Parts: sequence; C-alpha cells; structure tokens
Amino acid sequence: MKDQDIANLVNLLGQQARKASRILMVASDQAKAHALRSMATQLESRKTWLQDENAKDLETARRNQLSPALLDRLTLSDKALQTMITGLRQIADMPDPVGSQTATVTRPNGMRVSQMRVPLGVIGIIYESRPNVTIDAAALCLKSGNATILRGGSEAFHSNRALGQIIQAGLKEAGLPEQAVQVVDTTDRAAVGCLITLTDYIDVIIPRGGKGLITRLAAEAKVPLLKHLDGNCHVYIDRAADPDKAHDIAVNAKTYRYGVCGAMETLLVHEDIAPAVLPRIANTLTSKGVELRGCDKTRALVPQASAATEEDWQTEYLAPILAIRVVNTLDEAINHIAHYSSGHTEAIVTEHIGAATQFQRYVDSSSVYVNLPTCFADGFEYGLGAEIGISTNRMHARGPVGLEGLTTLKWVLTGDGQLRG
Repeated sequence: MKDQDIANLVNLLGQQARKASRILMVASDQAKAHALRSMATQLESRKTWLQDENAKDLETARRNQLSPALLDRLTLSDKALQTMITGLRQIADMPDPVGSQTATVTRPNGMRVSQMRVPLGVIGIIYESRPNVTIDAAALCLKSGNATILRGGSEAFHSNRALGQIIQAGLKEAGLPEQAVQVVDTTDRAAVGCLITLTDYIDVIIPRGGKGLITRLAAEAKVPLLKHLDGNCHVYIDRAADPDKAHDIAVNAKTYRYGVCGAMETLLVHEDIAPAVLPRIANTLTSKGVELRGCDKTRALVPQASAATEEDWQTEYLAPILAIRVVNTLDEAINHIAHYSSGHTEAIVTEHIGAATQFQRYVDSSSVYVNLPTCFADGFEYGLGAEIGISTNRMHARGPVGLEGLTTLKWVLTGDGQLRG
C-alpha cells in the first residue's frame, strides 16, 4: 500500500473507533458481558480454524528462524486458547468499573462533590508476535468501555486477523458496534507511524513489545504512551533464605517460561548462603538447558558458568540464559537492582522480616515480591483477569494494567441551586 493509502486507512479506523467509543462509554454491563461470553464460545467452536490460521504464521516464522521463545509466544496451542477463553469469561464476570463513584464529600454550602470512573476513550495497542494480546486487549478495553485499534506484529498477521473476526462477531451478537474493536489489516510499518500521531481520534497508545519498539514509539509518538518496557527481572537470595525455598523459587522464576517479561534474568545471592544454595540451583538449571554466566565468585562455585560481562547485567534475554552475581550484603543487592533493573519485577527470598521489609521499601520497581518467583508478574495471577500489559510508568497506571488502569476519573458535582458569592 502507498503511504497515503495507509494514512487514509488508519484515519478511517480512528473515525470509526471514536464513533464507537461514544456508544461504549454508556453501554450496559450486560451487553459487554454478552459480547465477551460470545467471543469465548466462538474460540471454542472455531478452534480448528484458528489453529489452521495460526499454522500459516508459524510456518513463516520457522522459515524466518524466529527464536524458540518468540515461537512459543506466537503459538495458539490448546492451552493458550483455553487461557484466552478463561480470561474472557473471567473478565465478563468482573465488576464493571465504569460509572462507579468515590465517596461523596458535602461542602459547607451543601454542594456534593465526588469522582466518577469513566473510560479513557480510544486506545491504540501496538504489539509484536503475541496473538493472545489480541483477545486480552479487546476484552479489557471492551469491559472498561473503551474502543480499541489493534496493530499486531506481522509475524501473527493471519492469527490476529482471524481473532479479529471472532471479536467483531461477538460484538455484533451483543448489539454493540463492530468498530469498537478493529484490527489494522496491513503489515506495513507505516501504519504504526500513523497510529501514534492520530491525536484527533486516539487518546492513548499502549505498546507491548521489545525495547526497539518502545524506543521508537517514545521518540515519535504524539499520542500519550502507557509504556510496557522490558523485564530485566531479579531474584535475590538473602543470607536468611530457606535453601529449599530458594532453589524452587529461582528455578521456577527462570524456567516457567523463558519468553515472558516476568522471567528472572539475573540471580543475586548473598555470599554467606551461596555455597549452600548456588551449586544446587546451577545444576538444576543446567539440567534444563539454561546457560549460566556469572561473576568470579559465582564461577568459583559453579564451574559450568562462563564469565559474565557488563552487558549481561543489562540484558533481558527472553531465553534460557541467566546471569548470576554473588553479593556481600542486602544493600549491594538493592544497589545492583537500582542500577540495572528495568523497573519491572524483583523478588527477595528470605525468612528475615526486616530484610523483606527493607527490600520491598527500597526496591523501586512496579512489583516487588517476598518469597515468590518473578513469573507471577501477570494480571491474571493478581486477580485482575487478563492484563493489557505491565506498565513501568510512574503516572496513571503502574504494574499489571487491568480494568481500572484503562479508566480515568472525572469530577461530578451536585447541588440545589447554590451560587458562588
């Protein structure tokens, strides 16, 4: 497509989304829930067709030698589809945040003041090879009363197009505008440039992808961004950790799934406990095919580890690779995280309440855990249902962004003819 054709296409999507958003902002919870349950039913009944469409993307991805982690994200397996179905039904059953109000304050003149939760409006979502985002994003935006424009990665083009058809069929069955969720039907990167500057129609852009995508959008976007940056996540094993618990948490944090943003990328271990826990953890990880890179103290305890470089401490691998560093103190672990973390998710393993409190207080990431693996960084696990992403922003929303994160507040005042004197 020519650039002007793409600009016209995106502009039309924006106009249609704005029109649909005005209907969605006052749509009943019953209608929204009906649409979501219809989507879930269609995912079940049309599973074979969806997986056939997904197979087209997987064939191309293998031909282009995508990494195993990206192939995992791209695959619409039975398990992945069931997770999407469960998420749709869970979101359908959740309380509708739209229209809820804060406690009312009555002013001395009798005027009543409160705030009402309302949709953001039109949300543009730009993401890479994760077709599950198509369903998660559509569901959360719909439930929170927002229209959305979805621009997935070219790797998942056929999958996203098929899922878009299911979404729009669910909207139609519930009597809601099909344009409430629109999938950009082109792989041309120029469409992204148009979306992120469409300030007349789009209220916020949510990018979900690698550092390169986020960096580009941050530099070029005119529409405000709700950023989801890379997940350079850390687990710190404190001197007061339970060795068995430390082993299980570290292994789960790394090997649950290598391609998720909550996967542990660096393991920090206090020098007092390192001889007791590190060799066992290293042997288990090695047996699972994880490549280890460590500092000098680590390599003295773990012969199979290669020397870590400065770049290793900075890297989100999304692969079976782990950087390991032995530290002298809790403060050293906190300082390492402050220097290298992307602000996503960090964890401490300890039985000492003071160390746990200090870690949660001083580590400045969107999620900070005690005695849990970082792979719990997921809106579903937080009780939010499916998530739109994990925001490392400080303003508006931080951490997993669920329904409330896709709304804002407006002031609503009620009086009985009071005048300002």
